[in-house]
Amino acid sequence: MQELDTHTFRLAVAQFDQAAEFMKLDPNLRERLKLPQRSMMVSLPVLMDNGRVEVFTGYRVQHDSARGPCKGGIRYHHDVSLGEVAALAMWMTWKCALAGLPYGGAKGGIQVAPKKLSHAELQRLTRRYAAEIYPLIGPDKDVPAPDVGTDAQVMSWIMDTYSQQVGYAVPGVVTGKPLSLGGSLGREEATGRGVVYVTLEALRHLHLSIAQATVAIQGFGNVGSHTALLMQQQGARVIAVSDVSGGIYNVNGLDVPELIRRYRNKGQALRDTKLGDAITNDELLQLECTVLVPAALSEQITEKNAARLRCRILTEGANGPTTLDADRILEEKGVFIIPDILANSGGVIVSYFEWVQDLQRFFWSATDIQRRLQDIITSAFQRTLHVSTERRTSMRMAALMNGIDQVAQAHRQRGLYP
Repeated sequence: MQELDTHTFRLAVAQFDQAAEFMKLDPNLRERLKLPQRSMMVSLPVLMDNGRVEVFTGYRVQHDSARGPCKGGIRYHHDVSLGEVAALAMWMTWKCALAGLPYGGAKGGIQVAPKKLSHAELQRLTRRYAAEIYPLIGPDKDVPAPDVGTDAQVMSWIMDTYSQQVGYAVPGVVTGKPLSLGGSLGREEATGRGVVYVTLEALRHLHLSIAQATVAIQGFGNVGSHTALLMQQQGARVIAVSDVSGGIYNVNGLDVPELIRRYRNKGQALRDTKLGDAITNDELLQLECTVLVPAALSEQITEKNAARLRCRILTEGANGPTTLDADRILEEKGVFIIPDILANSGGVIVSYFEWVQDLQRFFWSATDIQRRLQDIITSAFQRTLHVSTERRTSMRMAALMNGIDQVAQAHRQRGLYP
């Protein structure tokens, strides 16, 4: 479909085609799963603080609902497009199936630079968006969550807007909410914690010591900062981190708690913290390290820079950070890749826990949540590793085949309506 024709969507479909070919997927199912089940594009007129009305464009895409309600984040970013959102929704379908969650994949977003809006403008934009996608969402239909550019406050506004429409509080309509509105303990750090759990499994598999491991992380938002802190707590040496403006490097290891304090609480740029030497994002990707974690945006590792990577393990904290051409180069180099649909699934796993708690009105302890998250994500890692070894294929293809097979089984058993 021409409307979906973006680099990110082409990457998602190419990955799917490669896995479908390898597993000899039924051609009818193959065509059915390439395109999203439902796509919505909405116009969002918003009254700005200066009295002018500005119209933004928003999207919500549901890729597949054969296994249950759709699930996926909402992204506020100036580059959001229908194709990008459709690709992310497809990856969410495989991610949920791989983790064994009773969800299909969805994703949403608005073309906007959120930092350029005032708090009041952001609230008006969010509420208008929630009102426009209201027919699609609901605890039994489609459950949004935070993504790039959104947070617990945005989820609160969406939950309130939806609840105003139905006339009573519906905390289960979104996840990633504050605790006071039915949020879950452990949700904020869930994606980063999941990244750490699977990285530890990979280190054990490769017989590498966590105490000797060095870590470089591209992206220092929610995922990157929590990954850095938790990896350091596990005994690894975090030698470099970066954000969109660049990063810092310290071969002896960064003081991550102090870095987070200055970066998040004081608003200092990473370079201005003076806790390491200034480096660019490209230089960070090429550092010699045990573990490299791309935790920023998609397509950061391509055929142009893949040959220069010097990591042993690549743990994909971001969605789609590695292109297919780069995959082939890294595989030849012997880099152990933990694919995005496995590595960053901690967020949707704990979102699932939040949704269950909201529906039951019964909330769990932080210890319960961490234990359940570790059980689910390490089990998914071991299943993927088993398929990779048995079928002599990459971890990415093994993860995709595992997820796609679960969705294909659901379609075969439900049949085609009408």
